[in-house]
Amino acid sequence: MELVSTYLFAIMETGGIFAPLLFICFHLFRPLFFLPVMIICISGGILFGAVAGTVYSVVGITLSSMAFYRVIQWMPGTLERLVKMKQKMVGKNSQLTTSQIAVLRLVPFIHFHLLSLCLLEISANFKDYMRSSLYSNIPLAVVYTSLGKWISSFSFAAMAAFIVVLLPMFYLMRRKEISIKWEEFFLKRASPVKSR
Repeated sequence: MELVSTYLFAIMETGGIFAPLLFICFHLFRPLFFLPVMIICISGGILFGAVAGTVYSVVGITLSSMAFYRVIQWMPGTLERLVKMKQKMVGKNSQLTTSQIAVLRLVPFIHFHLLSLCLLEISANFKDYMRSSLYSNIPLAVVYTSLGKWISSFSFAAMAAFIVVLLPMFYLMRRKEISIKWEEFFLKRASPVKSR
């Protein structure tokens, strides 16, 4: 990962006026290199400064979310696997809100596109998905771009404390109702009949 960061810095520094475009394109190709979003955002803060780096990161992350929306429509098998993984992590009948997803995007070890899937499930259409993606991507870009160097120097204890601070926010922003289908409710409550 350090080698990729070194190459990224070299390309951006020699890119001239095309450096912002290259940086945004790197956000699009980030999943192919299995790089976390926070590494790219931190690099944007170092290369372009807090304000420009945040703007470029928001554009790049939002385009990456749009690409996920388009690609996942063509790959139903991958969509099904992601849904199963999401159900194991979050629960079958629970849905996250856009605010909760924005908070979860700040946690470094949660998969970016798994959270995009959660947005996809709560969105009515493409326009709604893109609006929710933009809202949930802004805090990620702002925090990791502007505070990138500071957060990257965290010790393990400081990172654990940061996550503990995020947990109450996640709880307070939860959806207040749970919907269970009629058949599922009675299927779970019905006890199996033993035959003799």
